[in-house]
Amino acid sequence: MLDIIIIAVAILLAAVIVGIFLNRKPQNDQQIQKLREEVQLLHSENTKLKTQKEYLEQQQQKLTQQLTEKSDKVLELSNVNSQIKTENKNLQQKMAEHEAELEDLQAKFKDSFQNLANEILEDKSKRFTEKNQQNLRELLTPLHERIKEFETKVENTHKENLKSNISLTEQLKQLQQLNQQISDDANNLTKALKGEVKVQGNWGEVILERILEESGLRKGVEYETQPSYTDENRKRLQPDVVIKLPEDKHIIIDSKVSLLAYEQLVAAENEAKQQAHLKKLLTSVKNHIKELEKKHYSNIQQINSPDFVLMFMPIEGSFALVMQQDSDLYRFALAKQIVIVSPTTLLATLRTISYIWRQENQTKNAMEIARQSGLLYDKFVGFLDDMEKIDTNIKRARNAYDAAINKLSTGRGNLVTRVEKLRDMGAQSSKKIPENFANEE
Repeated sequence: MLDIIIIAVAILLAAVIVGIFLNRKPQNDQQIQKLREEVQLLHSENTKLKTQKEYLEQQQQKLTQQLTEKSDKVLELSNVNSQIKTENKNLQQKMAEHEAELEDLQAKFKDSFQNLANEILEDKSKRFTEKNQQNLRELLTPLHERIKEFETKVENTHKENLKSNISLTEQLKQLQQLNQQISDDANNLTKALKGEVKVQGNWGEVILERILEESGLRKGVEYETQPSYTDENRKRLQPDVVIKLPEDKHIIIDSKVSLLAYEQLVAAENEAKQQAHLKKLLTSVKNHIKELEKKHYSNIQQINSPDFVLMFMPIEGSFALVMQQDSDLYRFALAKQIVIVSPTTLLATLRTISYIWRQENQTKNAMEIARQSGLLYDKFVGFLDDMEKIDTNIKRARNAYDAAINKLSTGRGNLVTRVEKLRDMGAQSSKKIPENFANEE
């Protein structure tokens, strides 16, 4: 419609222009030029109008297409709405049917649920009780064994204390008897040796071994005989006896002092010969002290030896004579890191060491008892903790049972009430809900 109007206007304008041009030909060129400009302007406006027309036509097509799509969408949504309404109606019908079925199932399974709950509780209680009994056995059996072991150790320690507390008078009496026996044996054997130095050395070792046996020390445990060592220069050293002390310390005993002069002194016929042999004995003892000093037992790398060595004189009489003859002999030996001992003094020393070992072992036993007591206490605390856990679990099981029963039989609209209403409405049943459930609400 618009394009027809535009064309008509254009034709009209052209006719007017031609008419004017034919009728007013004599007018000047300015008017013609003005008309041309107006025609040109109208032509431009016509072009713009055509462009707008095309744009409007395109917009009209788009709007028409959108309108068509909207109409299709509305139709589709209308169909979907109809389907939803239909499905909703079907769902409501099914929900009604399901509610009816649910009520029917509640009525049918009420007794089964109650029986099942009771069976589960009884089964759980039985299993829980059996498990608790097993746990108690597992806890109490080691505890009983530890207590029995503890009692045994305490009893043994008590016995050792009784043994170590022997009367001092009895020990001194035994020591005197042993010393007298050793002295008598040594004197008799010395008289029979006839100057054989090797036999004298062996006899000294025999006497030393007997003293060690009477001391209470254990061979291979608290002492060793003739062990072989090397010093810092790889020189081989073999002391007669090595006594072990607590804290990995050691004492060395030498028993090879020569007593030939003492035998000669005892066999001397007059005092002059006795004095000569006594000096000879003293010289022999000093020479042996010097020889021991040169051995440097303290340099043995394998043991932790103190700075002195015990030089054992197996005959009490010879020890007393040389000490009486030279009052500085003891200091002379001590200056060379040597201590001279007789059977009496050595036995007393070894008995003291044996007592130290007993005290050390008792201390270790006491520490072990303390350690075992700590473990026993910790075990007992753990047992009490487990008992508390058992008590907590029992309470939890009871609370869970009570909660289940409450959900079943208490509150408005509970399952028991609803099932009971079905019975009141005429449901056929030969059984009745227990009063403790039926009366709760």
